[in-house]
Amino acid sequence: MTSDTTTPEAPARRGRFGAFGGQYVPETLMAALAELEEAYDTCMREDAFQDRLLALRKEFVGRPTPLYLARNLSERYGASIYFKREDLAHTGAHKINNALGQGLLAERMGKRRIIAETGAGQHGVAAATVCAMLGLQCIVYMGSVDVERQALNVFRMRLLGAEVVSVAGGTATLKDAINEAMRDWVTNVDTSYYLIGSVVGPHPYPLMVRDFQSVIGREAREQMREALGPATLPDYVVACVGGGSNAMGIFHPFVDDHSVRLVGVEAGGRGSDLGQHAASLVHGVEAVLHGARTFVLQDLHGQIAGTHSVSAGLDYPGVGPEHSHYRNSGRATYVCVSDQDALAAFGEVSRVEGIIPALESAHAVAYATKLAEGEGRGKVILVNLSGRGDKDVVQVREMMDGDRGHAQ
Repeated sequence: MTSDTTTPEAPARRGRFGAFGGQYVPETLMAALAELEEAYDTCMREDAFQDRLLALRKEFVGRPTPLYLARNLSERYGASIYFKREDLAHTGAHKINNALGQGLLAERMGKRRIIAETGAGQHGVAAATVCAMLGLQCIVYMGSVDVERQALNVFRMRLLGAEVVSVAGGTATLKDAINEAMRDWVTNVDTSYYLIGSVVGPHPYPLMVRDFQSVIGREAREQMREALGPATLPDYVVACVGGGSNAMGIFHPFVDDHSVRLVGVEAGGRGSDLGQHAASLVHGVEAVLHGARTFVLQDLHGQIAGTHSVSAGLDYPGVGPEHSHYRNSGRATYVCVSDQDALAAFGEVSRVEGIIPALESAHAVAYATKLAEGEGRGKVILVNLSGRGDKDVVQVREMMDGDRGHAQ
């Protein structure tokens, strides 16, 4: 067994990150969560499980993903901008890292029916991919708004053998897909495994997902040292934040490197008014959502607020509890980027670097270029390019066509 795996940490095993986290769930799920935690702890310390996970990361996922110096952007903005190329992982995003780990765990637990939720569709595709490989049944819940704007990923999931359930209630986006997935899990808890796609939900999910995604940061940390010298680390690590799994995956291995500034970029949408963005850490309050205490967007009556983002994967009114802890402790800084700036970065990276980024990742790139022009000038900025933008091309084309129509 190699030593690059992450084992559970004692404080987080109690289900808390500072004041955040916990298990705010119906009593019917408590036994299932205890079973899951026990299975996870056992597997993460078992050589056979870890060896299989590491082998599949290499042979199935295609890890390690490369580190890439975006030379043209770097010259344009005056800083060394590096991309961690998660867009080159199998299925086109970081989501496969967690789906693979949890899929193997579900198989080990004897759970043959897998439930998942998805926003932009990348977690749904990753879950369906892993289930196809392992011979497991896969049911993916997806908001009807996201089904429409991510039609390509819906087809990919169905092609991979998954059942895609469109959720029309509420805002018909990621929050509502999670609600329906959790209802399914409560109803079928004895036979089903809920494969959560981000660092959200009740303990042990935020811990598990972080650990499976931390392979991103471990690789990036070593790759930066190889590129810049054994004593050199980036000045900034920048990643987009919806639920927060790609950001936590790259942040966590740098947490003890206090010279490295961690910056999470949320969806600023169309403005700062409630309902016009999805920036829980910038504009939210402490509350409970989907089984954990975290930062949440809610109205004056305590109801979960509607959200908006051009990016389906960031369109969520909460965030992982460990991010909330990083925010309150000051270990990470959280900002937001507008739809307009994300779309501009989407086009610029495509034209300048020959890489079409996911709209989610474009939020991180947009902030990184602003950072490079300001306090980050001359510094080394590492951006987690969390996914590729194939899934977003039709949506962006329609928006561009619509803008041209209005101009006429």
